[in-house]
Amino acid sequence: MAAFAAWSTIPACSRHPLTEIMKLPPKRYLLIALALAGAAAATQLASTAGQASPVIPPPYQPAVRAKDGLLSAAGLVEAVAENTLVGSPVSGIVAEVGVKVSAPVKAGDLLFRLDTRELAPAAEAAAAAAARANANAKRLTSLEGTGAVSAAVLEDARHAAAEATARAATAAAALERATVRSPIDGTVLQVGIRVGEFVAAGGKPAVIVGDISHLQIRCDIDEQMAPRVRENLPAKGYLKGESTRAGGPDRSIPLRFVRIEPYVIPKASLTGGSAERVDTRVLQVIYQFDRPADRPVFVGQQMDVYIDASPEASK
Repeated sequence: MAAFAAWSTIPACSRHPLTEIMKLPPKRYLLIALALAGAAAATQLASTAGQASPVIPPPYQPAVRAKDGLLSAAGLVEAVAENTLVGSPVSGIVAEVGVKVSAPVKAGDLLFRLDTRELAPAAEAAAAAAARANANAKRLTSLEGTGAVSAAVLEDARHAAAEATARAATAAAALERATVRSPIDGTVLQVGIRVGEFVAAGGKPAVIVGDISHLQIRCDIDEQMAPRVRENLPAKGYLKGESTRAGGPDRSIPLRFVRIEPYVIPKASLTGGSAERVDTRVLQVIYQFDRPADRPVFVGQQMDVYIDASPEASK
């Protein structure tokens, strides 16, 4: 339109395509250039509007339903007896860490020890007081029946000895609680403390221990599908991101039924955040599997799980 307006200002008798355009003012050149550029852009846009973007294939073949009647679930790999989150029963400064990640441990092995410089003197003083009280009670007991000590004094001495002994045991227990040991046989999965750090009682787990000789998977099944779940249903799991086995005959991991946890809970997001929730409730089913020999599987890894809930399953 701008080019036509510029052209229409030239007298009809003298309109020659080249001669007259060369006589136009510089502003008219700009209008004509803009009009031509707009026409070229519109033509290019019209020519590419109907073209579809090419579909890029996935880097690996995703897990698919092998038959009808399967329940799909998201699963999280755990140690066979669940992960044991070991915290500190008392607050204090870490004086020693006795394990490293991936190290095997036995029940009773030292995991970490807190600084006991404030607890040790109190425990020693309580033990000394208990020794004196017990010695006094023993001495007075030896005089029983001689008339040298009354029954009331002897009874008070015995109570004082028992009380001092209890205080000494409490102080010794507090000292012992500063040394945290493994409650199970297993493998150290995570160490979250360092020497010199402050550990709060009841805070985040200091060490995570689990038996990973076998693994289990915790499957989240939507509550709408929960009525179809039964015990001993066969299932298969597929590791996420298993691109190296794409196109293979079968990349599934057979699962063995363990139990159904009969308490529907809000679904936790599988990012590791315990406070994250989504607006869905799920039934959790536990399956166990042997560690594959041809590829690693790690605790905390996600899996796609398909549970065979067809009528002929588990018969």
